[in-house]
Amino acid sequence: MTAPQWLRRPSGAAPRISYGADYNPEQWPREVWQEDVRLMREAGVDVVSLGIFSWAKIQPAADRWDFGWLDEVMDLLHANGVGVDLATATASPPPWLTAKHPEILPVNAQGETVWPGGRQHWRPTSPVFRQYALALVAKLAERYRDHPALVAWHVSNELGCHNVYDYSDDAARAFRDWLRDRYTTIETLNHAWGTAFWSQQYADFAEILPPRLAATHPNPTQQLDFKRFSDHALRAYLWAERDLLREHTPDVPVTTNFMVMGEMKTMNYAAWADDVDFVSNDHYVVPGPQAADELSFSANLTSNIAGGRPWFLMEHSTSAVNWQPINVPKKSGELIRDSLTHVAHGADAVCFFQWRQSAAGAEKYHSAMVPHAGPDSAVFRSVTRLGATLHALAPVAEAVREQAPAAIVFDWESWWAVEADSHPTNRLKYRQEALDWYTAFLNLGIRVDVVPHGTPLAGYRLVVAPMLHLLTESAAKELTDYAESGGHLVTTYFSGVVDEHDHIWLGGYPGALRDLLGIRVEEFAPLLDAETVRLDSGLTGTTWSERVDTAKDVSALARYTDGELAGYPAITRRVTGSGSAAYVSTRLGPAGLTRVLGDLASAAGLASDLPASVRGQVELVVRRKQSTRYAFLINRTARPVTVAGLAGEPLVGKVAGGAVELEPRGVAVLRLAR
Repeated sequence: MTAPQWLRRPSGAAPRISYGADYNPEQWPREVWQEDVRLMREAGVDVVSLGIFSWAKIQPAADRWDFGWLDEVMDLLHANGVGVDLATATASPPPWLTAKHPEILPVNAQGETVWPGGRQHWRPTSPVFRQYALALVAKLAERYRDHPALVAWHVSNELGCHNVYDYSDDAARAFRDWLRDRYTTIETLNHAWGTAFWSQQYADFAEILPPRLAATHPNPTQQLDFKRFSDHALRAYLWAERDLLREHTPDVPVTTNFMVMGEMKTMNYAAWADDVDFVSNDHYVVPGPQAADELSFSANLTSNIAGGRPWFLMEHSTSAVNWQPINVPKKSGELIRDSLTHVAHGADAVCFFQWRQSAAGAEKYHSAMVPHAGPDSAVFRSVTRLGATLHALAPVAEAVREQAPAAIVFDWESWWAVEADSHPTNRLKYRQEALDWYTAFLNLGIRVDVVPHGTPLAGYRLVVAPMLHLLTESAAKELTDYAESGGHLVTTYFSGVVDEHDHIWLGGYPGALRDLLGIRVEEFAPLLDAETVRLDSGLTGTTWSERVDTAKDVSALARYTDGELAGYPAITRRVTGSGSAAYVSTRLGPAGLTRVLGDLASAAGLASDLPASVRGQVELVVRRKQSTRYAFLINRTARPVTVAGLAGEPLVGKVAGGAVELEPRGVAVLRLAR
């Protein structure tokens, strides 16, 4: 049987953008449940994630089960038209389990046990934990397999958020097994890890440990492989739950919530996409000058992880969170704008953490759809307004996100490698560099996709691959073929430097990309925190610089003007085949990259679909269903903006005199004229 690809719906039900939240009725007395479903109907809620942290409630002791309350809630939700994304409840083991089996608790790199008291205190490689967890999953699957409220299974919760790196003996054994599968022989591993350095040569796999606390920097390739292994260990756990659920309920889709957001870099979600029936994601805004851009970047990347298919926004916040140093509320309009930005980038379900704000516990100050103030509140009024807006967007449901003319390549393994220790500088921030380029595209009003490394690039006119540090020979050839076949490639400092084993590509930097770019760098010149470099274009660079030597067929688009680098190229471009390859050798930030990208985009024949008057103020995203296109216009500013020149029927927003009128932080959605 082919795996289902979206939430189960009643036969004949029309597609819609689903709406809801994590629901935790176990925190509340039964009389509150009736008010909950009444308010859910008022808000337009049709789906909730249920039972995420309820293992101790479902199984109060090793030999005792309590499903009565869950049966009641499932029935109540179904009677009120609310579907259930039912969690397997394995995210955090109950106290009785850790007391009986403390060997399931994770161990950090310093050898310290991670004790109960928070959440996610379990080892991904623990056979004991897996035994108990899968017994719970089987009980849930057997009991609720035919319940009409069940629309999807929700495996665990935010896998790896707190326990991705475990250095226990269980992890050590599993790491050795993973290494045997990867390298086959100890000689191959010794070569890959470069163990001739510092007398690290192994005689047997049994001698290998995770990169625990060491006297100095552990072996770099050992660290990289441990990151790969840890990502794999979580996936293997996901597979175990998923396969058991599919055995019992082959017609119910299985998902788990990714965390494509901020600096959450430990899981390679591009590899996880095929492990689930549909992609789900959690995203929380971190305040700052690029907050809205980062939200769009993450939603964009999630869409491309999902292959352009609709995905589930499993969690975001109605207002403030509780886990940042200072937790500020969202400004007027942000609750709806944030939600619709995710929808623009392909989300067909929009959910919050959580439905009702907790009265106790670690997240009691985290906002919710029903806040402490109750339904007579600005937050709940915004929640109901969003519900009505999503209802109006039903025609967009199942529409795929239209491919943009440009792409930014994003690579988790380069992220891991770039920010490792024992490097020329520890100031490099891989995701920030990618985000800065994304902001530059937004500033120019040019649509761009954020795509996982390995995505076919042939359909893109311009591709930016920032800090693509780890590059295999075959991947370097693919980039060369892309440029020579008419594509326009842009890459940056610290790209193409090492291979998949974190070995230097010898002969001068940027190693694997040296011939394509027509440049050669003998030595890196990272900058101290207070240092800057000036370019003859008027731009200022920080963090990194290089003395770039060029081949005769390379053009210098900007040169350094001061210090030992004076006169050397800072930004280069080489025409190759029917395309080109450009290189940026210093960090320029969003404003500087906007200027650089403008020139490179013009050379590649790219232009904005937006009128010049609103570029940088409005983000344009397009979804398509067969021949019908839907344009999302997102106001990035805190003031009204008028967009002229786009003809279409408004599903959301106001059109007057042939122009779209966007409220401050507002969103309009048009069904475009054919």
